[in-house]
Amino acid sequence: MPTIDNFNFENKKALIRVDFNVPLDENFKVTDATRIASAKPTIIKILEDGGSCILMSHLGRPNGVSSEFSLQHIVETVSEVIGVQVKFIDDCIGEKVEKAVAELESGEILLLENLRFYEEEKEGNLFFAKKLSKLGDIYINDAFGTAHRAHASTTIIAQFFKEKKCFGYLLAKEIESINKVLNESQKPVTAILGGAKVSSKISVIENILEKVDHIIIGGGMTFTFIKALGGNIGNSLVEDDKLALALEILTKAKEQNTTIHLPVDAVIADAFSNDANIKTVDTTKIPDGWMGLDVGPKTLEKFATIIANSKTILWNGPLGVFELENFSNGTIALGNAIAEVTKNGAFSLVGGGDSVAAVKQFGFADKVSYVSTGGGAMLEMLEGKTLPGIEAILR
Repeated sequence: MPTIDNFNFENKKALIRVDFNVPLDENFKVTDATRIASAKPTIIKILEDGGSCILMSHLGRPNGVSSEFSLQHIVETVSEVIGVQVKFIDDCIGEKVEKAVAELESGEILLLENLRFYEEEKEGNLFFAKKLSKLGDIYINDAFGTAHRAHASTTIIAQFFKEKKCFGYLLAKEIESINKVLNESQKPVTAILGGAKVSSKISVIENILEKVDHIIIGGGMTFTFIKALGGNIGNSLVEDDKLALALEILTKAKEQNTTIHLPVDAVIADAFSNDANIKTVDTTKIPDGWMGLDVGPKTLEKFATIIANSKTILWNGPLGVFELENFSNGTIALGNAIAEVTKNGAFSLVGGGDSVAAVKQFGFADKVSYVSTGGGAMLEMLEGKTLPGIEAILR
């Protein structure tokens, strides 16, 4: 796998696709700089070699040029995180940009304006990619969050760099971590799949069935399985058009000798609110007018035992509505169980927007082996798809 360790960047200009699509508050201040910090090791390696960096990214979903989505807003934060004053230019292609790049000296960083101010970026336009390619000697993709998109800066551009293209440290680590779970895992392997809908995780379940020993189901999708098995789920979230599919998944799992574990008790509420009335019942006996919003104590005991005996763990999706304090207990307990087994030598990979948010919120980020930076990209890799941004470097 070609990484930046294969190159010496002395007097070279590295054109790096980073994922600086970070959240901003109403004053356009960065509220979470994790993605910027994740790119730092790659940037520092290039500067220490004696090279310079040209950073390109998108921010949000602008419709044409819009000051609201300008990367100018993040320059200060990027400079602070990297520890080098970052230069900025208000475009990403053209003569003005080429001039700024030509004047860039070793040890300097230039951040380009939002790539998505040009429609051609998302269209994967060849001519736009060619204009971007003029800005660097070596192309580095370090943006896992967009590796599943065949955009100009993530995929199309690579063809202009023949032997001079590679993965940054972040993207290489993402590939390595997912590979560790899917293809090089120590058994027993446990996958925890939470979230609202079975439909969004079908392909993942089907692809990992033969690679894992246990699948723990949590979150809203629990109730599609429970209803399919004949349980009463009250007003819990359910996909009625996926009941047959849920049964099919359970059958396939049996054939593969993979055990699917469903919650046996649930914390239920009479409204989707932190102030609702709450009780704990058997997951198959939820009364009408009530909905399951978290897993109960018996379930946690059962899940903790499975996790304690696992050597490899994939966590994608919370067990309950952790954003509401009264329904966060299951997700926190799960995080503690994973942290404990990781401390004892297991490998744990966390990915997917909600589980990453939970891990950060409850302080587990440093207690698991790896937290993925790309939700959609990670799901597609778990589904067994080849991501265009990764394939373009390997080609």
